[in-house]
Amino acid sequence: MGEKSSGGSLKMKKVGFIGLGNMGLPMANNILKADIEVNAFDLSKEAMQRADELGMKTKSSASEVIENIDALITMLPNDKAVENIFLKEGLLEKISKNMIVIESSTINPEVSKKVSKKAKEMNISMLDAPVSGGVKGAELGTLTFIVGGEEADLEKAAPLFKIMGDKIFYAGKAGSGQIAKLCNNMLLAIHMCGTAETIAMGVNNGLDPIILSEIMKNSSGGNWSLEKYNPFPGVMKEAPASNNYSGGFLNSLMLKDLNLAKELANQSKSNTPMGRLARELYEELNNQGFEGLDFSSVQQNYLDK
Repeated sequence: MGEKSSGGSLKMKKVGFIGLGNMGLPMANNILKADIEVNAFDLSKEAMQRADELGMKTKSSASEVIENIDALITMLPNDKAVENIFLKEGLLEKISKNMIVIESSTINPEVSKKVSKKAKEMNISMLDAPVSGGVKGAELGTLTFIVGGEEADLEKAAPLFKIMGDKIFYAGKAGSGQIAKLCNNMLLAIHMCGTAETIAMGVNNGLDPIILSEIMKNSSGGNWSLEKYNPFPGVMKEAPASNNYSGGFLNSLMLKDLNLAKELANQSKSNTPMGRLARELYEELNNQGFEGLDFSSVQQNYLDK
């Protein structure tokens, strides 16, 4: 299932959304714009205020979000947040058996499997469905969903995936979506680092970064970072690099994902030397105090200070 599915037997009238950060809020807003009522919750008062202004029905707790809804979507920052909400706070025990749960956070696959196993024991339909496409993709509704779980549950959730994204990939059983997402993000970090390093070398030798980027985009060095997200300031007007590296996918989140990829590699005894080097570069960025900048700011490692 590489493209949008036209299936989906579950009629959506009201959806719960927990986690209204840079990705979650625009995802929830696209659901709202599809004339589906949204119950929303986040620990951030600012996020709750923005949700309220958009017309969502903000709730005072995660438990209130799940009242009389057809589906629950969570977009949380880390493993701990996912475990806390579903297991320690007992949200799974309060969820209706008729509801579909879509867990879209990027977390350790083992945590995803643990939560999904508990859901299955309680006869709750749950998918791990991390996303690719960044903040812009969340805003435009063009995300790619990488899904793990039961295929029958994927069909139930298809109407919501169609609203928030334009591609759906079924990776396999529970936890598979997380594994595929971590593989993707490790590669993303690798080609972003390589792109930034290479453009800087060209510029240091007198080339125009716009011309060099265009040449490489249309040659064998072409990759997503060059084509969609150029890290060199001024090459792409809409890219974070041309806006002081603000917004987008933060360095702190990229480092989180690379550390999760490291755990995945260790568990499977996989050799990932390029992944290790990318992780070291992002550790350096975060240690320099750039954790709040977009991950394309790795370009700064190669520019004259």
